[in-house]
Amino acid sequence: MLPKALSDAIEALGMLPGVGPKTAERYAYYLFKSSDKVAGNISEALSNLHKGVKSCPVTFALIDADEDVSPLYSDESRDKTTVMVIEEPLDIYAIEQTKSYKGTYHVLGGAISPIDGITPEQLHIGELIKRVNADNVKEVIIATNPSVEGESTALLLEKMLHEQNPNLKLTRLARGLPLGVDLSYADQITLSAALENRQAL
Repeated sequence: MLPKALSDAIEALGMLPGVGPKTAERYAYYLFKSSDKVAGNISEALSNLHKGVKSCPVTFALIDADEDVSPLYSDESRDKTTVMVIEEPLDIYAIEQTKSYKGTYHVLGGAISPIDGITPEQLHIGELIKRVNADNVKEVIIATNPSVEGESTALLLEKMLHEQNPNLKLTRLARGLPLGVDLSYADQITLSAALENRQAL
């Protein structure tokens, strides 16, 4: 019973992850009630998304379309001999906000997941091995997510990288109890990781 243009907007917004039918309806109606400028700005930003963003050919981070490589790779102050391996490009920004890491990154483009049809061949593992040799990498920090898929990917990376470079230093981001959490509220996996990664005082 809705006008076609509004129905089309609801259907399009419903394609976004985590947006159900009711939320899509609210978004579409909000855009309709707002000024043309709000919808126009969103429309313009979306239409420029694929034209203005590309993947870095070295690190596979997201970069501006007019850039050759990621600024975090070309910056001479970054340590190219240390590479942090992450699953998705947006993980970079979480690490960068800490202002504690001065190496470079390598985006795998996901994690191994047979259920979702993601195999090792679909990830940027071969390019990582080439980078290790080309940049004379001394340490690879594996920062895949602490999930079943992330752990499987980490184990495969460890095996493949050690086969190619036995002397390469491989490290994994520490896992355990976050600050401010009571022990009674921590889940078993987090507690197990905290025990396994305990430090000497």
